[in-house]
Amino acid sequence: MKSLKSSTLSFLNLLKLNNNRDWFNENKELYLKAKENVVDFVDELITEIGEFDEDILKIDANKALFRIYRDTRFSQNKQPYKTNFGISLGMGKGKKAGYYLHIEPGKSFLAGGVYQPESAVLKEIRKNIELNDQIFQNILEEETFRNNFRGLSVESKLKRIPTGFEKDHPMAEFLKLKSFTVSHPVSDEVLMKTGAAKNFAKVYKAMKPLNDFLGEPFQ
Repeated sequence: MKSLKSSTLSFLNLLKLNNNRDWFNENKELYLKAKENVVDFVDELITEIGEFDEDILKIDANKALFRIYRDTRFSQNKQPYKTNFGISLGMGKGKKAGYYLHIEPGKSFLAGGVYQPESAVLKEIRKNIELNDQIFQNILEEETFRNNFRGLSVESKLKRIPTGFEKDHPMAEFLKLKSFTVSHPVSDEVLMKTGAAKNFAKVYKAMKPLNDFLGEPFQ
């Protein structure tokens, strides 16, 4: 079993304290070792998720990892590097919901769903919720789901029901959402625990019914 090493988190902590190109170039070997550790772990995670979601097996672990280099052109924050490792397993690609892993000392989490889809996709997801409200409600109230997640994120939630939907619909609050995501916090201790990939896959499995529902209009 692959596990995330303490040296990987140590690298991220050091990078946070020394977020400049000179330090990074002088310590490039630390980055490459940390990256290799993350890719190896994600490769095992893909295998575990593939037990219940075969589409994930098509993903290359190395390509799933976001670049550590920040695009500072339009940002007030000019630090050149991200101080986390972000991994997308199908999430944010096209119309299909997926999974996400965020590795950052003290701030790691597992997530999934659809994040800020384009307007046409968002409208179809809302229609599916409107027409199949009981199915959607059942997914959110299922015991395993509730044990792993505190509900859908309300980031960027609208104040009013979007045009074209009934104001008094039972799912009104969900129809105001612009993203449909859930997250599960992970401590550093749990992150580095042997068998973490298998345990994380159990959390992702709990969100799969939500992902299936969100992707239903596009099948």
